[in-house]
Amino acid sequence: MFVSLAAGALFYASGKVVHGFGRGSKQLGIPTANLEESIVTEIPDSTKNGIYFGWAKLSNTPVYKMVMSIGWNPYFKNIKRSVEVHILHRFEENFYGDTIEVIAVKYFRPEYDFPSIGKLIIFHIYFT
Repeated sequence: MFVSLAAGALFYASGKVVHGFGRGSKQLGIPTANLEESIVTEIPDSTKNGIYFGWAKLSNTPVYKMVMSIGWNPYFKNIKRSVEVHILHRFEENFYGDTIEVIAVKYFRPEYDFPSIGKLIIFHIYFT
């Protein structure tokens, strides 16, 4: 489910956590919860691609801060739009198949096409 909101929040999304491209944890050291494609296709074209800040909750967890990418991940040249949520909390187990709810409250920046994977990681470390 994807719902545009008013009154201090940009949007709410809810869906199952699915396997992504396997880059977040393994290649970048930045684990992400990827939303299922049916949620991604509900996002209006008018929703800006880029990085958002907000709050996330899994079915049996407290609410945590999160940063979320919506878009095409230009460095990796994705052919499908994706939603990847980085929850600012360390989890001991994966949560594939769990339901995640996110509320985006602030648009942070557009997507960037970084010149190298190292610059992508450094940018994330300094600006998250």
